Amino acid sequence: MRKKVYYRYNPTNESYERVYPSRGQRIWAWTKYLLEGIGISAAIMISLYICIDLPKEKQLRKENEALRNRVDQLDDRLNTAIAVMDNLAERDNNFYRVIMQIDPLTARQRYAGLTRFYAGDIKNLPDKEKLSEVTLKLELLERQVYTQSLSFDRLAEAFNLNSDRLSHIPSIQPVSEEDMTQMASGYGWRVDPIYGTSKHHDGMDFAAPTGTSVYATGNGTVTEAGWNSGYGNAIDINHGYGYTTRFAHLSEILVAPGQKVKRGDLIGKVGNTGKSTGSHLHYEVRLKGVPQNPVNYYFQDLTPEEYARMVNDSENAGHVMD
Repeated sequence: MRKKVYYRYNPTNESYERVYPSRGQRIWAWTKYLLEGIGISAAIMISLYICIDLPKEKQLRKENEALRNRVDQLDDRLNTAIAVMDNLAERDNNFYRVIMQIDPLTARQRYAGLTRFYAGDIKNLPDKEKLSEVTLKLELLERQVYTQSLSFDRLAEAFNLNSDRLSHIPSIQPVSEEDMTQMASGYGWRVDPIYGTSKHHDGMDFAAPTGTSVYATGNGTVTEAGWNSGYGNAIDINHGYGYTTRFAHLSEILVAPGQKVKRGDLIGKVGNTGKSTGSHLHYEVRLKGVPQNPVNYYFQDLTPEEYARMVNDSENAGHVMD
């Protein structure tokens, strides 16, 4: 750049004299030029950084995106695992502990206050919040697994101390899986097929051909075996420990009052007697006289998959046959 030259008019000799800058002025001028150069260079570098991906930067961006996707996948897996553990906890409280007559665990005991986390899709959350949510879910799952492990230890102890109780408690289907046509109706409020009114269905209806085998679901003593009004041919068994079962609408009765039976013994045949709209078995489980949902008492002969299907069928089957 060409150096600028300055002149000043001198009225004394009526001529222009060249003006030479001081040392400080020269230093400031060079400093200003230097700062301007640095600023321009910085602007160029920033523009290049923003607009152009260098090989290393490109690789880092790719790795970061892969990590984000991995965190999202981990969150999906955690959600599934937590849902499974929630179902297991519900069955533990309302099934295993009921059978063993052990008090259910409270939410505080199971989760220790670790139930609050973002329930939506975390994909759009900032990275820091995303990692925080995944960490919370992992802590919750660890807590669930630990608590459930302790609960199973407690149940195992109760099992060893109460083997006789377990042999008497109803714990299998009264009709074998291969003989059952369908789950006609589950436990709960249903529409009466004869009167058309809403009525609580105290048991489960298993649709099966007339003559299909019916089995005792636990050790016990037959208390009633004969005609029982709307139930038709029916059998009542007292299993002790507060449990009783009823098998209704039978075509044949193969036991007598006072007879001892064991789990799995053949006691009758499916029929269509009494207040019935088709061949089926009506089955009830009562604890201290209070109707129970029989679906909670099939734990000895159903796989987890079969049990899940049975629960779904019993909840969605609304065709009561008696």
